[in-house]
Amino acid sequence: MNVKPLESNVNELIRLYAEIRPEIRLRTALFASIWRDGTEEDIFAELVFCLLTPQSGAFRCARALEIVREDGLMMRGTAREIAAQLAIVRFRNKKASYIVEARDRFMNTGAIDVRGRLAAAGDLFQRREWLATNIKGLGFKEASHFLRNVGWGEDLAILDRHILRNLVRLGVIDRIPPSISGRRYLAMENSMRAFALEIGIPLGDLDFVLWYREAGAVFK
Repeated sequence: MNVKPLESNVNELIRLYAEIRPEIRLRTALFASIWRDGTEEDIFAELVFCLLTPQSGAFRCARALEIVREDGLMMRGTAREIAAQLAIVRFRNKKASYIVEARDRFMNTGAIDVRGRLAAAGDLFQRREWLATNIKGLGFKEASHFLRNVGWGEDLAILDRHILRNLVRLGVIDRIPPSISGRRYLAMENSMRAFALEIGIPLGDLDFVLWYREAGAVFK
């Protein structure tokens, strides 16, 4: 941690956490149920959501995901067919290609198998590394986001622009870097982890609190 955060800022976070903690618990329970009880398509849908999110709002991406799932395109459509339904997100052609490539990557004897492929990758951090390395369109941020959204986010940070702005304000990092390599991502995540420990809010929950501070909602 580079600068000691103002006590008033920390107190605000603790107050906000107490206020929204029940919502966080409900949301994380829902995420865990996707991995535990959901279909492989349900899990893949969360991956698709995270492929859609770069430079596009989360609520728009959630709506776009609903559209391509309802039309059956997520599992069967071509990149061109999917892109035609992604008008509300940025870079729709590129993201549609990423969806098709990811779908092909997780296919196993004609059926999608995200659980099996990730189980073979190793522990939580090895799974994230595998996703960021092997799934085009996923970096460490998006891979962390996906793992959180299927119930594996307790010890991961999703360092999007909302979170990074707050970390600068809190003195956890000096500035938002113009580009974020894997090594830099892990260093900033470690700084956030240390800050979370210091103020007594679990890392995964702190991510929700900081996002809520910017967006006004506990979402995904």
